[in-house]
Amino acid sequence: MQSDTELFQPIKLPCGVVLKNRMVKSAMSDSLGDGTGHPTDAQTKLYAQWAMGGIAASIIGEVQFTSDFAEKPGNLVLNVDADLDRFRPLAKSGGQNESLLWLQLGHAGALSYAPTSSPMGPSALDLARLKCDALNVADVEALPAQFADAARLAQQAGFGGVQIHAGHGFLLSQFLSPLFNHRDDQYGGAIANRMRIILDIISATRAAVGDGFPIAIKMNSSDQLEGGLSEDDALQFAAALDQTSIDLIDISGGTYFPGAKAASDGGGTGPYFLAFAKRARGVTIKPLMLTGGFKTHAQAVDAVASGAVDVVGLARAMAIHPDLPDQWATGNLLEPAFPRFAETPEGGITAWYTMRLTEIGTGEVIEEISDLHRAIEMYEERDAQRTAVWLEHFNE
Repeated sequence: MQSDTELFQPIKLPCGVVLKNRMVKSAMSDSLGDGTGHPTDAQTKLYAQWAMGGIAASIIGEVQFTSDFAEKPGNLVLNVDADLDRFRPLAKSGGQNESLLWLQLGHAGALSYAPTSSPMGPSALDLARLKCDALNVADVEALPAQFADAARLAQQAGFGGVQIHAGHGFLLSQFLSPLFNHRDDQYGGAIANRMRIILDIISATRAAVGDGFPIAIKMNSSDQLEGGLSEDDALQFAAALDQTSIDLIDISGGTYFPGAKAASDGGGTGPYFLAFAKRARGVTIKPLMLTGGFKTHAQAVDAVASGAVDVVGLARAMAIHPDLPDQWATGNLLEPAFPRFAETPEGGITAWYTMRLTEIGTGEVIEEISDLHRAIEMYEERDAQRTAVWLEHFNE
């Protein structure tokens, strides 16, 4: 077996918190919230599985600080109206076995789920499959305090850290992208202006949680869209992050805008954004995490051993095998088998993995999801149910 000493070496983050190894379950939208923005038993059990499987930290995708701009009606919503007592069991469950459970704090912006939102982004868009209004200056200036308040509540509820979501085409990623940020004020134009609100959010969040609480950030290496965020601008952003109190920079790429190619398109057979991570290493001494395309033990070991990154982000692999870190520690499942499908309708793979997370959380096999068309139907049926609950709850 290839040596994996580096993969199982602890790492101390700048805030002083230690990750027990170099593997993190990166954020996925599990869509397991109850429709009122609170966790479910299935979600609590899902993160317990990952914690007990040996992962150093898990990140819960798309936790909102307002119900107005959610990505899905299964998102969690953490603000002053949330019942923290309903969050604490999730925090405790996902924090077992020396694992950390972090909340990915986000705002979907132009990608806000239309049945529950009136989407808004940095600039107004009127495209065939994407429409939104523009945030005004007061809306933008309110964001740092909103992120900071959510982080403070996460800390109070017992979570081990937060990640600020500035990737994958959601609001903060939209600010960074000249394709979607056409503003002519202090938040638009040159990259120094486009990153301004994110740096303000980091500063406010740190002030809210203190020096010893982990704050990570997810960023795009590029939007993989013509006219979007370029790698050179992304490097300037990474260099700016080096001067902040961020504890971990999670590098990914691509967007969820309609018609955009998936990160895996043209990504090769290994980690998708490793070349950019190597460039980023030259502009920051912050710990770097790389998410996207890790499918084998050897790929994870090589990335860390090379010095290009400090941590590997595992998502779909952890949906297949929740105990993958423990398996790797004993020399098993070094090349886990991923599902293959005869046809892949748009949204089918995402639906399959989302329903697979439901299987882990409930402990029940859902045979129907092997048919991706049926997986999509089940996913959409659940969204419709959650939407009804969401609208009733948040419009009271």
